[in-house]
This record gives sequence, structure tokens and C-alpha cells, in this order.
Amino acid sequence: MEFIKFRNVEKTYKNGVNAVYNMNLDIKKGEFVFVIGASGSGKSTLIKMLYREERPTSGEIYLGGINVAKVKNNKVYKLRRKIGIVFQDFKLLPKLTAYENVAFALEIYGLPASEIKRKVLKALDLVGLKSRTKSYPDQLSGGEQQRVALARAIVNSPKLLICDEPTGNLDPDTSLEVMKVIEKINDLGTTVVMATHDREMVNKMKKRVILLDNGKLAKDYEKGSYKNHEVV
Repeated sequence: MEFIKFRNVEKTYKNGVNAVYNMNLDIKKGEFVFVIGASGSGKSTLIKMLYREERPTSGEIYLGGINVAKVKNNKVYKLRRKIGIVFQDFKLLPKLTAYENVAFALEIYGLPASEIKRKVLKALDLVGLKSRTKSYPDQLSGGEQQRVALARAIVNSPKLLICDEPTGNLDPDTSLEVMKVIEKINDLGTTVVMATHDREMVNKMKKRVILLDNGKLAKDYEKGSYKNHEVV
């Protein structure tokens, strides 16, 4: 069953740059998909259109049956409740503990304190940080900070986890540690779409690989690697 559908999607920015061209793509529920390609190939634009940071110029994008492009601005928050997003920079609030950073996302929704506590501890446990609940970001390593960001992204049990260069600021060993956590989240049923330049990680993980080239879908391998592609 297709969970994500791109149908004849194009994105042209106001400056005339055509970032995505005639994109047709299906991603099944529970899949783990790497999106790769050279800088300027359209990776970030594709990712941003999924969580409605950008709208396509034409075409349709469906997420769990919802036409994302047609979601009104004042309803985007409802869409994003179903999506977890992790970026290259951790975007943690420096004056909040790990627990508070994760809880903050739920407090916005006005959930009861008891439910927030249960969900936050479950998310921190899943990423291996239940013992660091009272630590502030500057007391955590880069890998631990990214795992807090992951806990925050999954605390509301999203159906989709979007990762935009999540290991870009991490060393290889720490990157592998973070990727194992993301794989565990995927194993529990969350669909994962990840844009990355991390060749080594893509080669190790043996997941589906989508190659973009100048805004077009150039290759799609069920279990691929950078070695399959001539990517600079």
C-alpha cells in the first residue's frame, strides 16, 4: 500500500530555478528510503514539500491519502503532528533539559502532564537516553543531542519520520549509532525518508535508494548503495 505518492510533481522557485521536474514516486508504509544526489539535485526541495514547508508548482503529493499541497496554512500543524522531522543541526533549546526539550513538543498540544511524562520517557528510552533526562544540551555529546532530537521527533508516534542530513555534523562512529536508532524506529513501523550525502552510511544500510539528478528521479534501487550510482 502506497503511503506517499508523488504524481507529476514540479517545483519552480520564483527565481526561475526548476528544483523538481516531473516527479512520480511511490513509497510504501513502513519503508526506509534514502534520497541521494549531488548538491542542487532537488533533495531538500523534495523533503520540504513532504512536510509542506514548500508547495509544488504543479502536480500532487499524497501522504496517507491527504493531498499535502492542498492543506491550508492554518491546518499545516495538524499534518505535522503525523510527521517527525530531524535536521542536521539539532535545534535543541539550550536552557531546557533533554526531558524538557522532548516534552515541549507535546505541551504545545495541551496534553495532560501524566501522558506527556509517559510519552517522553518512552521516547527517550527508545533512543537510549532514559538516564540523561536531566542533562542540558551542552552536557551532551553531538550524538546524544541528535538522539534527543530524534526522541522529540518520535514522541507523538508519527507515521512518517523525515530526516534531512541527520548525520551531517557527526563523526562516522556516532553517525552509525544514530542510524541504528533510526533503523530501530523504522522496525517499529514508522516510515523513514532520509536525504543524505553520507555515502558510507548508505552503503552499509542496504535500504531502498532514490537518486535525484537535476530535479529528476534518475535511479531507484530497492536495496542500493552509492556504489550503484555515479554521483559526485
